[in-house]
Amino acid sequence: MHIKQFQDLIETMYSAKDRKRGSAGTFLWFMEEVGELAAALASGTREEKAGEFADVFAWLVTIANVEGIDVEAAATAKYASGCPGCGEMVCACGDVEKP
Repeated sequence: MHIKQFQDLIETMYSAKDRKRGSAGTFLWFMEEVGELAAALASGTREEKAGEFADVFAWLVTIANVEGIDVEAAATAKYASGCPGCGEMVCACGDVEKP
């Protein structure tokens, strides 16, 4: 399944509820799933981690749907030609820690 197909599937399944909840409410659900992913990464099984990655991705595209953003097109526009920072396909920006 391509990203656009997945985003369309999530749109079909949940769009009515998602639009009522709005971006801010949906973002809170997304953050809850990110917390569950963090817990799974710390001590979960491979299956638990996979399930949480799927949930985080589903909630991310849910927010994009509410906002009218095509995630596949956005990711392609930003990353298909290389690193947005240096333009290389293998990033040459260096390891700079963010404060």
